[in-house]
Amino acid sequence: MKAVRLEATAPISQVPLKAVEVPVPQPGSGQLLVRVLACGLCHTDLHIIEGELIPHKTPLTPGHQVVGEVEALGEGAGRFGVGDRVGMAWLHHACGKCEFCLVGKENLCESALFTGYDVDGGYAQYTLAYEDFAYAIPADFPDTQAAPLMCAGVIGYRALRLAEVPDGGRLGLYGFGASAHIVIQIAVHLGYRVYVYSRSKEHRMLARELGAVWAGSAQEGAPERLHSAIIFAPAGNLVPPALEGLEKGGTLALAGIYMTPIPELDYTRHLYHEKTLRSVANSTRKDAEELLELAAKIPIRTQVQVYPLDRANEALSLLKAGKIQGAGVLEIP
Repeated sequence: MKAVRLEATAPISQVPLKAVEVPVPQPGSGQLLVRVLACGLCHTDLHIIEGELIPHKTPLTPGHQVVGEVEALGEGAGRFGVGDRVGMAWLHHACGKCEFCLVGKENLCESALFTGYDVDGGYAQYTLAYEDFAYAIPADFPDTQAAPLMCAGVIGYRALRLAEVPDGGRLGLYGFGASAHIVIQIAVHLGYRVYVYSRSKEHRMLARELGAVWAGSAQEGAPERLHSAIIFAPAGNLVPPALEGLEKGGTLALAGIYMTPIPELDYTRHLYHEKTLRSVANSTRKDAEELLELAAKIPIRTQVQVYPLDRANEALSLLKAGKIQGAGVLEIP
């Protein structure tokens, strides 16, 4: 089968992903062999490829926003049938036995495995999924439009919940890429007033089209204080102004798996008045199931730019430069 693999970390400008032919993997107990139809591009892929997150295995096939069809079933698998369309997300497997799994926090599992990080992901014609960690994709979503829901959508949904926006509250989104352009649709549906910060004129225009009441740069500052905010950009320098822009008792959620160093905070200026600063780590199966149900109900419409598998390096370069409007997706031959 065709796959695009990482053998050694390097800047994406050095074209570190290589097209190779590898054997089709065989499903083990409780697993599905999935024929990949589309795989979303994520900043986490970039962080792994460029070494900001050290890969847990090499060579590695990246990609964790997977939509495909079940090609074969491993021993004991029966939740899905051959030909069913399924999605795969960042959480590949959790133990179900540790103190975190036992209280519904499998996103913090001590033995968690992650797609495209601990195991080979979706930048290939075939990949493996545990059936208990695969998801039925709503019928109305084409493959390429469904793929970004599996991480950009799921982690955005979790970040929105953890941001604790009050009813009718004011929500700030810092960075307006794949995740934020999904989250804003959920937020508007829930009746929140959304304020978007982005360096890109095109991204600010899209934000307004999707319902933002204000869109500008972080340097400008929103015209009023916010009850909650989410930082999607991996830029630690955004944390102090985002905290300063919160209303008393507000919450700032950091949605990225990686972030540059956060500057020193002034307690009175940035944190006092019971403000909350929290990270968002991974996501649970419940997050994914709820997001997919909500996506079909609203309905969410992802805006995607599609690239063939052999242009993965180029597409990721565009993602890094902020030149993808909405979400980037690889279409797998």
